[in-house]
Amino acid sequence: MKHIGLLPRLIIGIIAGILVGLFLPEWTGRILYTFTHLFGQFLAFIIPLIIIGFIAAGIAELGSKAGKLLGGTAGLAYGSTILAGMAAFFIAMPLLPAFITPGSAGDPSAVGLTPFIEIATPPIMGVMTALVTAFVFGLGINHIRHKNQQQVMFGFVEEFRTIIVLVIEKVIIPFLPLHIAGIFADMAATGEAFQTLSVFGRVFILIILLHIGYLITQFVIAGIRTKKNPFTALRKMLPAYTTALGTMSSAATIPVTLKSAKANGVSERIAEFVIPLSATIHLAGSTITLVVCSVAVVILGGGTPELSNFFPFVLLLGVTMIAAPGVPGGAVVAALGLMSSILGFSEAEQGLMLALYMAQDGFGTACNVTGDGAIAMMMDSVVDEEPEAIG
Repeated sequence: MKHIGLLPRLIIGIIAGILVGLFLPEWTGRILYTFTHLFGQFLAFIIPLIIIGFIAAGIAELGSKAGKLLGGTAGLAYGSTILAGMAAFFIAMPLLPAFITPGSAGDPSAVGLTPFIEIATPPIMGVMTALVTAFVFGLGINHIRHKNQQQVMFGFVEEFRTIIVLVIEKVIIPFLPLHIAGIFADMAATGEAFQTLSVFGRVFILIILLHIGYLITQFVIAGIRTKKNPFTALRKMLPAYTTALGTMSSAATIPVTLKSAKANGVSERIAEFVIPLSATIHLAGSTITLVVCSVAVVILGGGTPELSNFFPFVLLLGVTMIAAPGVPGGAVVAALGLMSSILGFSEAEQGLMLALYMAQDGFGTACNVTGDGAIAMMMDSVVDEEPEAIG
């Protein structure tokens, strides 16, 4: 199974879960759902640690000498991420109800499968506490590292992030299909599975269209700024787009993104600073996906997506997912805590989000890295003649 891609394994998990829930004895479904319950508890426990590991290390490793270039790139990348998320929300709100019947996921009071064993492993801290902790340590370590040349704490957070990445790559991602299978076995037992699956394809199409539309918007703005043909510039970024589809990792695509950005006339010194930084903090495609999927899940559950919930959700997404693009699927795992604390998603709804997001992870990553090229073009025009911009 390890040679089969994650998407095929997710599909197998969904199908297997539905078959177990529909046709096999209840005790088999309960065995599967017991794993799902225990795995869900582990996810709840690890989420604050993921937030601290990604954000603290991401902030700590930012350079201190880049000045205007660092601030400009970070601001532009974060602004692009927020704009993408809010645009996705306002577009999804009128469109999704056209093909999703509110509450069509099924009767929330329906009795589903129950686990044989229930073990509570509460997180050591809440999501917001983890965010504040990550900022305090990240900023503090960054200051100490560059002020006093102390590397002890920096080495600690780097190793801590390495441990978190190992947990995601060796535990969460491999067992995710089995977790999804248990969720769909429970949904099949309560009659929710087929209504939910019927929505997946249409949501996926909307996400891809929004990715394309946002990329065109980014490159039109960059083209106006640099006086270059935006569609020619976008075409030159296609190697990065197609590579990201396969790697599902912004970090792994950096060499190709660099080459594509330079092909668009971005100077070497700007490209080699902006592209790696943007690969860490520019998450427009991932945010579009998470917002659209979240709106769909809320509607499926019979709720009404509220701007008062989604605006802070989007604002914090841009921070929570820092450094997550280095890990395939890392963005959605890092965002699970926000789905629970801000949007009120249940364990089953978080599982749906995992399935929806992972099904298109490559496309979200491709949107992220292609947009990095537009940011590099704009930053190149801003600091074109400032050799002191990079220390």
